[in-house]
Amino acid sequence: MANVAVIGAGAWGTALAKLLADKGNPTALWAHQGELADRIEGERQNHRYLPGVALPASLRATSDIEDALRGAELVLLVVPSHALREVVREAGPHVPRGALVCSATKGIENDSLMLMSEVLVDELGRDVEPRLTYLSGPSFAREVAAGQPTTVVVAGRGERETHAVQRMLATDRFRVYSSDDVVGVEVGGALKNVVAIAAGICDGLGLGHNARAGLITRGLAEMARMAAAKGANLLTLAGLSGMGDLVLTCTGELSRNRTVGIEMGRGRKLDEILAGLGHVAEGVKTAKSAYELANKLGVSAPIAVEVYRMLYEGKPPQQAVVDLMTRALTKE
Repeated sequence: MANVAVIGAGAWGTALAKLLADKGNPTALWAHQGELADRIEGERQNHRYLPGVALPASLRATSDIEDALRGAELVLLVVPSHALREVVREAGPHVPRGALVCSATKGIENDSLMLMSEVLVDELGRDVEPRLTYLSGPSFAREVAAGQPTTVVVAGRGERETHAVQRMLATDRFRVYSSDDVVGVEVGGALKNVVAIAAGICDGLGLGHNARAGLITRGLAEMARMAAAKGANLLTLAGLSGMGDLVLTCTGELSRNRTVGIEMGRGRKLDEILAGLGHVAEGVKTAKSAYELANKLGVSAPIAVEVYRMLYEGKPPQQAVVDLMTRALTKE
């Protein structure tokens, strides 16, 4: 057993906190809002983000980040990508020396175009890097909380530390693989959300199974090109954080990014969609970063470009489809 701090009380953070607490680990779940932490404590469930899921007695909720981190041997960061830097800056002084840190946040920071691993090293320092790990893979929070079989991957540059986190997270319903390809795992986890918005748009427009299958396949090719340009192992993109997470997010009914795309395909405005979603759809912010990073790296990413133009320039989805389909013919 280990003392665990989960920083971020959204659906995914709550599901991971429940998983670790169910294993018998004393687990603190930090919520940014005191009202949410108090309600989780009082009602033993997270009504806002994971309603109907009972939380074990070994899990406690708090809005005091110093309290949450006190004595922690494993720290899970599960906050939206746009908030990670600010939260880590606040949490950093209170992370116990020697604690293992695992980021379950997927995205690319706007403006800096940094992966979450680069943000963490930037804030915590290079000497902490061996203790930093990154969790990714096809894993809807509600299914994990319900104990449905799930397979994920944890990547890190410290072999011993990565294997320690792997063992801490693994259960008979939550299988964890390890990887030393931090960049590949992170790029896959971030960019699949952008492709999922495009897949949802296909479904919202009623374009059929052929279109969605083609989009997923070519989306994977874009993810691989971006990963390769960042120095990743291309085989990583064929694994859980690449193809696995891509298929889930592009086809699953619980996918928030796919939902955003479906509603856009049906003609609704982005602001209206996001206001009614109630959760963060990471792909919306990542689409901007992906567009800018592709330009910076000189990588061809036509799907990411069209998603960016639909989200940020108001391009009609029907025109985006035409433009994708009528690009100059080329080799696969």
